[in-house]
Amino acid sequence: MTNGINEILNTDVIFILGSNTTENHPVIGAKIRQARLNGAKIIVAEPRKIDLAKDAEVFLKIKPGTNTALLNALMNVVLEEGLQDKEFIAERTENFEELEAAVKKYTPEYAAGICEVSAEDIRKAARLYASAEKASIIYCMGITQHSTGVNNVMSISNLAMLCGNLGKESSGVNPLRGQNNVQGSCDMGALPNVFPGYQPVAKPEVIEKFEAAWNVKLSSKPGLTVPEMMKAAGEGSIKFMYIMGENPMVSDPDTNHVKHVLEHVDFLVVQDIFMTETAEYADVILPAAAFAEKDGTFSNTERRVQRVRKAVEPAGSAKADWVILMELMNKLGYDKSYNSPDEIMDEIASVTPSYGGISYDRLECVGIQWPCPNKEHAGTPYLHKGSFSRGKGLFKGIEHKDSAETTDKEYPFILTTGRVLYHYHTRTMTGRVDGLNAKVSENYAEINPAAAAKLGVGEGDVIKITSRRGTVDIKARLTEKVNENVVFIPFHFAEASANVLTNSELDPVSKTPELKVCAVAIQAK
Repeated sequence: MTNGINEILNTDVIFILGSNTTENHPVIGAKIRQARLNGAKIIVAEPRKIDLAKDAEVFLKIKPGTNTALLNALMNVVLEEGLQDKEFIAERTENFEELEAAVKKYTPEYAAGICEVSAEDIRKAARLYASAEKASIIYCMGITQHSTGVNNVMSISNLAMLCGNLGKESSGVNPLRGQNNVQGSCDMGALPNVFPGYQPVAKPEVIEKFEAAWNVKLSSKPGLTVPEMMKAAGEGSIKFMYIMGENPMVSDPDTNHVKHVLEHVDFLVVQDIFMTETAEYADVILPAAAFAEKDGTFSNTERRVQRVRKAVEPAGSAKADWVILMELMNKLGYDKSYNSPDEIMDEIASVTPSYGGISYDRLECVGIQWPCPNKEHAGTPYLHKGSFSRGKGLFKGIEHKDSAETTDKEYPFILTTGRVLYHYHTRTMTGRVDGLNAKVSENYAEINPAAAAKLGVGEGDVIKITSRRGTVDIKARLTEKVNENVVFIPFHFAEASANVLTNSELDPVSKTPELKVCAVAIQAK
């Protein structure tokens, strides 16, 4: 997030795209509702009528996969009506002419045909966002998990810059991370092309710095993303996989392909806190300590680094992740030992500029938002004050592109996936809680009543949903939340799994799979 969570409370307009915030991020969802009580106006753009749509001044029930077209239309209205922040554009951005040319054809009427929403609602949303003194854009994986995910994110940045909503309090571009320490994992270099602090592996000076710090020779070749690893393992070029705290048998697209890979890879190690669907395929399982069984830090969605303190001893032979990794690298010949996580944090600070001033003693009472370059620095509540890291913000002219897989006579429905309030990711933890299972114990497919009537399907009937990759039998839940040509399935469940159906097509830049759109057929059983 460019801005802090509590800054939402003083925002004038909150624009939510691709985020079912009250169910996926309920604490932030509550902040949004508090902001509304303080006078904030809400815009929602979602393929489903989520709960926050009830609170919205404008609800745009867009066709899945049409985010860029919608955003271009909003910018078209802003420019046509002269609502842009001309001073911000002149002083803090470049390449404005390219954006202006690109959005010219995206009139509200043109985009309404693509997005399947009202042209007048597009105008209303654009005026509301552009006229606000402080406007915050909040988005999640409904924006990123597309073959056009990078284009969607750049379009959001275009809109924020066009209206001067970056570099100030209670505004900004605010992606919500999918799990509690995804931000921290990325910060620490758990990405294939960077070292900690997003320092590129391809830069010679970065390589030299880390080789000196770690006293080891390092590769400057970027690695593979998870979907690329699965593909390579399926083709036989990857022989060994080490899966840590992840359950791709439920969370990754095209489950049948994932199953094939895990069955045929030469050697598989899984490190986790419970026996997962993925761990069942492992040659070796390394039992890891859960969050309450170890010391450490989480870095949350607003870039805040916070202490986690050990409350109980690990069960059985489980060990903290850092201990497992340290002992493994020692056995592999790298002779480096740590006595505690705070030693590791000191090393992180020494090689990671954005964490340079962070230490356990400073985190004792309150978390710190990075960048925090030195011990005297208090942290950074919001980003881009005065300037961007690259100097001037770069506008990009971006065209709408269809999803990788579109509907046809054989597969006439669009499947989109998401989460429910009562379960977390692949239910490795929440699936063991009786109270949560009492709320939602099995998977279901949301289908529009008009579509269900044509198919001869009633509430609770088992239906057969088929994509080009697989088939699931699942109970139907009839609801007006989705349009007649859209079906929604939560991805949490291993049984009747949504990801048996989903498409593994990748965004060409981020390599993120298109989990949010695929074409399916539905039959009554």
